[in-house]
Amino acid sequence: MNRESHLVELVGDDGVHVGQSTVEDAHQAPHGRLHRAFSVLLMDPDGRLLLQQRATVKTRFPLRWANACCGHPAPGVPVPEAAAVRLDEELGITGVPFEQLGVHLYRAVDPATGRVEHEYDHVLLGRVRPDVAMRPDPAEVAQVDWVEADALRSGLVTDPTRYAPWLAGVVALLPDDAGDR
Repeated sequence: MNRESHLVELVGDDGVHVGQSTVEDAHQAPHGRLHRAFSVLLMDPDGRLLLQQRATVKTRFPLRWANACCGHPAPGVPVPEAAAVRLDEELGITGVPFEQLGVHLYRAVDPATGRVEHEYDHVLLGRVRPDVAMRPDPAEVAQVDWVEADALRSGLVTDPTRYAPWLAGVVALLPDDAGDR
């Protein structure tokens, strides 16, 4: 089934369920419809973050660098459960427990496709070894890279169009001591 026809949960600014929609409909211009999403950050013991460059076929922000994976839970599916499935689908990584860092509410229009991201984005942190077994799906991921958190924060300021527009807000939820655990 085409991912654009999957159902997402529409929510209010407070994250309370108000309905459902297809992915395609939720991302229509000019405003998009606020819906539940998740962003997974993966960190290694040295505090580096795994980034993926989104595949060219993505309908929103193709070829931009983003967090390890992101997606939308189907209505009624717990966020951590949906995130674990998506992490496996995109990167082939399984068995990662998540810490919930918070929610990043944002809206961004993709200048290349006109599609709109308007998301109530649950940010999850998983800890993995840098040699974690991966099998990136080329239909989802162009490439991956481990980056130092401070270098990423700097890049988000100096060259923001290189990155997905949600990434700065997602990374801002990382605790200062996240790499020390």
